[in-house]
Amino acid sequence: MKPTEGNILMESMLSQRDAEQAVNLSRFFKTGKGQYGEGDRFLGVKVPVTRQIVKRYWRETSWENLEQCIRNEYHEVRLAALLVLVQLFKHARKDEAMQRRCIDFYLSHMQYVNNWDLVDLSCYELLGAWLLDKDRQLLYRLVADGRSIWEQRIGIVSTMAFIRHGELDDTYALADLFLTQPEPLHDLLQKAVGWLLREAGKRDMDRLRQWLLPRRSTMPRTMLRYAIEKFPEEERKRLLACGLRPIVANH
Repeated sequence: MKPTEGNILMESMLSQRDAEQAVNLSRFFKTGKGQYGEGDRFLGVKVPVTRQIVKRYWRETSWENLEQCIRNEYHEVRLAALLVLVQLFKHARKDEAMQRRCIDFYLSHMQYVNNWDLVDLSCYELLGAWLLDKDRQLLYRLVADGRSIWEQRIGIVSTMAFIRHGELDDTYALADLFLTQPEPLHDLLQKAVGWLLREAGKRDMDRLRQWLLPRRSTMPRTMLRYAIEKFPEEERKRLLACGLRPIVANH
């Protein structure tokens, strides 16, 4: 990356501010008191616009610029930083030192990856791809001991990279780890686990069925509902009719 005089990535994002859209996004991402995105601030920049800016400027973004952006108070600027990091990682290809630098940056700034879209648009493209040929215990530690629901979500969503390579074991093992946790799972974690189970089921529906059978009556309802979304309607109804753990409302 070439250093720049200013921070053109941040400047470009700030120039796209839309006050009306910012209000809508603040509501959508639950930024009210006691909600999961409490206190987050928005510029009102839509994701396609952010992607266009990243596509134009990622090569000109220095590590110093990236540091400034990932720590920024505005949600979309943090997203832009993460998407730049994804581009750097992808284009590094066989440059393992560069890829490692991207991963180290990601792991050391996870406290700023603090909403579901920031997690989902970055983790499997970075951490998941990095771990394809490496030990994956980090993901188990994130799920079991993550400091936030976002770190736990990174743990499971990163397995999307494995699923896309036909590797399903870690998704199921991590889903089991979630089911053993003593506290009720946050709705956003239920959705994430169910989503990844559904994706695993697209690769091997019979395996998903076999995994669900002994667990269906104890799984959180939202997780089960997401996992079986692609099942035939009558089968979904039968599974949902089982005695299930109640939904835990998280606002």
